[in-house]
Amino acid sequence: MNYKNAAEILPADLLEELQKYTEGTMIYIPKSSRRKAWGLKSGIRAELDRRNADILADFKAGKSLGLIANHYFISEAAVKKIVYKKTAEKK
Repeated sequence: MNYKNAAEILPADLLEELQKYTEGTMIYIPKSSRRKAWGLKSGIRAELDRRNADILADFKAGKSLGLIANHYFISEAAVKKIVYKKTAEKK
């Protein structure tokens, strides 16, 4: 992190506006983010979305939570979260 005096780098009108909110305190200004969301670059996000859709389809087909959990190597609680989240998204 780099500290700079705002009076040295900001226009006077912007500095005055900031002083209305945070006069005399230090503030952190994060870098602008050009990063992709988690899993988009590697493709894992799409893979998990497909898996979750398959889990919902299995549940709707009448498979038990335990059977689904064993098939996908996840807990029954995780299956419940996926099913309820996917069901809520469709409403």
